[in-house]
Amino acid sequence: MENYVTGAVIKALREKKTYTQKQLADQVGVSDKAVSKWETGKGLPDITLLEPLARALGVSVAELLTGDYQTNRNRAGNMLRSKFYVCPVCGNVIHAMGQGSFHCCGVNLPPLEAEEPDEAHGVQVEKMENDWYITMDHPMTKEHFISFFAYVTADRVLLQRTYPEQTCALRFPRMGSGRLYACCNHHGLFQVKLGR
Repeated sequence: MENYVTGAVIKALREKKTYTQKQLADQVGVSDKAVSKWETGKGLPDITLLEPLARALGVSVAELLTGDYQTNRNRAGNMLRSKFYVCPVCGNVIHAMGQGSFHCCGVNLPPLEAEEPDEAHGVQVEKMENDWYITMDHPMTKEHFISFFAYVTADRVLLQRTYPEQTCALRFPRMGSGRLYACCNHHGLFQVKLGR
């Protein structure tokens, strides 16, 4: 049976924080000998210690367990660096202002990579009064549909969920230049630039 958390991960994260084994042990409430045993593979942390251990090491419990941790390099939080994550099981949509580590329904979610629209995913955008009127000639069946549209500017995100058997048309208030995203449940994320 594989370990649910490895000593190498604990050691690497501890060293990244520049903690001694004693400093980490004090934060978690164990002895430095316990931390030494974890790191050398002679013991494992009790499951009740996973949350305090992850908190002390500055990662999520999921990142501690997998050893796959993300560093947020997007400290400014520019909305134009937005990433979207969609759960393939329940369809949950997660928006983040940069790369992150997200799980839903037991699945590690990769960020969707936006592409330019192809012929089957052409987006029509018109100015209508103070709005953008967006339409797509795309199937909206239960098997193949556009799951959401998002209008992203430097300081705002508007997300409109769409569902099968609805029309593929909506309006967003014009908020300045930015990007419009459309997510097809079969072919992924498409983007177009919007002016003023």
